[in-house]
Amino acid sequence: MTEISAYYGQDREHDRLTRGLGTVEFVRTVELLGRLLPPAPATVVDVGAGAGAYARELLGQGYVVHALDAMPGHVERLRADPTLAGLASVTLGDARRLPYPDEEADAALLLGPLYHLPAEADRAQALAEARRVLKPGGRVLVAAISRAAAIAGDFSRLDIDEAYARSIRETAYETGVYHNPEGRPGFFTTAYFHHPQELAAEVQAAGFAGVEVLAIEGPTNLLRDPEQALADPARRAGILRALRQVERDPALLGISPHLLAVGTVPASSAAP
Repeated sequence: MTEISAYYGQDREHDRLTRGLGTVEFVRTVELLGRLLPPAPATVVDVGAGAGAYARELLGQGYVVHALDAMPGHVERLRADPTLAGLASVTLGDARRLPYPDEEADAALLLGPLYHLPAEADRAQALAEARRVLKPGGRVLVAAISRAAAIAGDFSRLDIDEAYARSIRETAYETGVYHNPEGRPGFFTTAYFHHPQELAAEVQAAGFAGVEVLAIEGPTNLLRDPEQALADPARRAGILRALRQVERDPALLGISPHLLAVGTVPASSAAP
């Protein structure tokens, strides 16, 4: 966590979704939340809320939102941002030990915590906590980075140091563990990358039913300039239509930089 904290301490997160491929990630995630979340004014716990990009969208739609993040800088931003003044609570905390009562929420978002928990037992604990705080029938939405993300990312870079990057991407693909040993700029911090079926299995093992995995950005990492493509209304509409068409295609899931798993707490079953 020291390394991860240092990475996010550089204030990287507040504008990440407004540039490059992050613009597609944001638009698609907002779209998927609109389709998959229960209707407002449902109560949502946003675990790993970052700088509040998705919390802000949900507040604008009338949701009751509790935000939690493990990074002090993110929590400071959440508390200081006037557009997030409507948050029901803002907490500096850990996805593995949520401060919320049992069966309090209608939905739980984990749009980051899972890929910063390289140990399987820690990911299982975070998912168990999400299940604990959800009401019967509540939904969990879990983001993950796909196992091939480092490979695809390296292919799109012009300034790659092949000697340094190769072992990072190969280890990430083979083991799931991404590690930037020298902390070089332009590379990610310690993380865990999932195969799509592995993500589904972990969410199912936590006791969620009806689990499915969808591609968030899909093959848009092939776009030369994602921002420019989304800025053109006709092009944007075509891209989003294509992404909806392939979002469940098992042959294409793994090429998406991010995956989104969704599952439901069985209505007739209490949390273990």
